[in-house]
Amino acid sequence: MSSIKADVELDCRGLSCPLPVLKTKKTVDGMTSGQVLKLISTDPGSVNDIHAWTRRTGNELVNHEHGGDEYTFHIRKK
Repeated sequence: MSSIKADVELDCRGLSCPLPVLKTKKTVDGMTSGQVLKLISTDPGSVNDIHAWTRRTGNELVNHEHGGDEYTFHIRKK
């Protein structure tokens, strides 16, 4: 598991596309520049969605891990 310190944690386990990326956008919008969001998802589609969303928005995908049926992302707000 990652040792990255998250300022905010978002649990999207059990939610299907597009909810994880929509909730991520809403959460990041409420954060301060430089803060890190830890997102946990069980939707395999969230991998492509989060990668595409971070590229499109300029927010930094610091880390992405996959363990069991969970996908964990650390995203730093630009």
